[in-house]
Amino acid sequence: MEYNPKKMAYDPQRIERKWQRLWDKKGIFSAKDFSKKKKFYILDMFPYPSAEGLHVGHPRGYVATDIFAHLMRRKNFNVLHPMGWDAFGLPTENYAIKTGIHPEITTRKNVERIKEQLKMIGLGYDWSREINTTDPEYYKITQKIFLLLYKMGLAYEAVLPINFCPSCKTGLANEEVINGKCERCGTEVKKKDLRQWVLKITAYADRLLKDLDLLDWPEKIKEMQRNWIGRSEGWEIEFRIQNSEFKIPVFTTRVDTLFGCTYLVVAPEYPILEKLKDKISNFKFVEGYIKEAKKKLERERISEVKEKIGIELKGIKAINPVNGREIPIFVADYVLSHYGTGAVMAVPCHDQRDFDFARKYNLPMIEVIKPYQEKKELPKEAPLIISNGRYQNAYEGEGFLINSGRFTGMKSEEARDEIGKFLAKKNLAKKAVYFKLRDWIFSRQRYWGEPIPIIYCRKCWENSKFQIPNSKRKLKLNYDYTIIDGKEYMIVPVSEKDLPLKLPFVKKYQPTGTGESPLAAISEWVNTKCPKCGGPAKRETNTMPQWAGSCWYYLAYVMLGNQKSPKESLRDPTGQAKIKNQKFVWDKEKINYWLPVDLYVGGAEHAVLHLLYARFWTKVLYDAGWIKFKEPFLKLRNQGLILAPDGQKMSKSRGNVINPDPLIEKYGADAFRLYEMFMGPFSEPINWNTKGLIGMKRFLDKVWNLFGKEKSVILIEEDREIEKLVHKTIKKVTEDIENFRFNTAVSALMILVNELQNRNYGIWHLKTLLLLLAPFTPHISEELWQQYFVKTLTFSLQTSILQYPWPKYDPKLVKEETITLVIQVNGKVRDKIEVETDISEEKAKELALSREKIKKWIKGKEIKKVIFVPGKLINIVV
Repeated sequence: MEYNPKKMAYDPQRIERKWQRLWDKKGIFSAKDFSKKKKFYILDMFPYPSAEGLHVGHPRGYVATDIFAHLMRRKNFNVLHPMGWDAFGLPTENYAIKTGIHPEITTRKNVERIKEQLKMIGLGYDWSREINTTDPEYYKITQKIFLLLYKMGLAYEAVLPINFCPSCKTGLANEEVINGKCERCGTEVKKKDLRQWVLKITAYADRLLKDLDLLDWPEKIKEMQRNWIGRSEGWEIEFRIQNSEFKIPVFTTRVDTLFGCTYLVVAPEYPILEKLKDKISNFKFVEGYIKEAKKKLERERISEVKEKIGIELKGIKAINPVNGREIPIFVADYVLSHYGTGAVMAVPCHDQRDFDFARKYNLPMIEVIKPYQEKKELPKEAPLIISNGRYQNAYEGEGFLINSGRFTGMKSEEARDEIGKFLAKKNLAKKAVYFKLRDWIFSRQRYWGEPIPIIYCRKCWENSKFQIPNSKRKLKLNYDYTIIDGKEYMIVPVSEKDLPLKLPFVKKYQPTGTGESPLAAISEWVNTKCPKCGGPAKRETNTMPQWAGSCWYYLAYVMLGNQKSPKESLRDPTGQAKIKNQKFVWDKEKINYWLPVDLYVGGAEHAVLHLLYARFWTKVLYDAGWIKFKEPFLKLRNQGLILAPDGQKMSKSRGNVINPDPLIEKYGADAFRLYEMFMGPFSEPINWNTKGLIGMKRFLDKVWNLFGKEKSVILIEEDREIEKLVHKTIKKVTEDIENFRFNTAVSALMILVNELQNRNYGIWHLKTLLLLLAPFTPHISEELWQQYFVKTLTFSLQTSILQYPWPKYDPKLVKEETITLVIQVNGKVRDKIEVETDISEEKAKELALSREKIKKWIKGKEIKKVIFVPGKLINIVV
């Protein structure tokens, strides 16, 4: 039956599935490799295929990128807009444990479910490039990259006190611990010593920090990464321990306060304590304190509200290198071994934490910085002030030095360099840079993840010359060997020809909680032959974290391209010959054509997890010569959360999740898409209100009915104001899409439709309206386009509105004839007036001075100058 607006009311259910099937059949959204058009790669952060499917908050970013992709295609760009699944990791495994359904089965069903939802919304993805991180051919590349990291010295084993989640029963990276709790389940995290694979992300700290300046990202995201990396420049000062060969290095950014240092504090884990135990008279008490401190979480130890406690190391003293003063040494749990050197110099008068500690233990203070605003009176000697004296708070700002020997009177900013140089000449100090960033704990004691392609061989160890004395066999950090159950094993990488190392299908995948992965129980998988000597060996049983697959997935879409490059290499970057019919082909020509990603859209919650890790792996691949770009995502935009109507985050546990499926069935995908964009600024959180869909459906009814009127076909006398409004709308919608102001773009389209209802218009106006609407509402736009503007009966790429060139506006018709000129006196708004757009400064001044409201503000005063901003304001300064 012909579906004609003149005869039928708008019914989205009749048209949306039809066009989705036709677009899919014609491959209308497929990107062409090596097109002569300029490329544009737009990417969504790919979703976890959870069992619950999508709620109404998830598609907000997907709809936005779809709109942007439509715009770029119609501006004659070759657009790549793919989609895939980040399917390994704890969420899927925890769900499988809860339901008893194997993760592989769960993942497959969940992917089918969410893919169906995405297609229901009418999202224009290139599904020919669909990826899944659980595909062995996919994680074959993940494993190759891990081996690359190992060969480059960026992957090593260490026994570490890691963050261990008792509920998830696995180790967590520092970035996965939020306020001392597991990011996934919210359980309080504990410390546990486990053998781990660790990636040396700290080797790239400087570059990760510096290259943020190359990126068009929201400043708050860049600042979050800067703070997480935490670069500090300062001096490393040596404090000698009295009557001992040992020294305690201390890093400080405020060496200008060194004369005020009255004690040192070391972390409970500080290694020198064991070496000095014979000299520490109260070591038994110290040892008890250390054991208790190690049980505490890092969050608890560094909490600002927690009272700072410690214990003095009796029997030893440190020497302040700048004045030779003997000072006590404390061990305190608020100092962490991995921050700086694991020791801090305490300056009570100029650090609030040190001040509070000194007050508690009645320690001396020396004031060495006077604020600039105070009178510059320099005392002749440095008095020791007992902490229960006149000071109530520490002064942490800048000023001039007092009680600082030859540096007294110097500005603190200058003194930092001068004191450092003075000590450096005596070999007591050196310039240093420290980072808060720590290496990435990469092992997970779980089943559902990529197997780590490492084998441990006892025979290779015994045959090697690399022997370690018994006294040094406690594993700290090693690239060559490991210790399992007290025995040494040589670390042997799996041969690349044997990749992928597939994850075995097992019936029992529950975590053990013992520090071992469930894979450890599969003896036929664990026990293998060493690829180096052929002897009996064991596989690594820990798996990779979920973040591994998402570190390089933006490259995977390109590997699945539909065309071979003219210069396609016969080998991949590892030197391995390509396998016939290999799914993922590392084609450098394709990678160079498409990458880096031009626009990346996703949630701000990934600021220091996925985004930091992906940047790290990209730089490693660049250094290895696998790719030619240093950053994966040139431009980043974040969508705000869509909250439940009650203002809370949607979650199944709260019972406030809203499923989009019935809403789309009732109101249509186009109305749903419009409301997702119209409800508020894209980057801001906003509450969901289903009533908004009713308004969007009514708006689309209006659009439909415009085409049902005879005057839309028979051109009558046009309205000049409509002509101007259409051109202004073209300009507005174009610029708003480009700047992610989708809500105001929809508003402009609503204004245009309302005006068209009440004025005379021609067929050109309706044609332009559809062309502007199509990115937002592709189904109704395609239907009306085919009914009114396509002469052929055959639908094709050439006839689709989604391939039709984007409309252009006439600059003359968007130019305003008048403006509102703001009139200020001494910077304060005193009047406003409508004037010609191109009014001159002389004319504007004449009009402003003639206004009665202005005369009273300048009466009897001298006009010093007039500031004129064309098109905006004139400011009279008196």
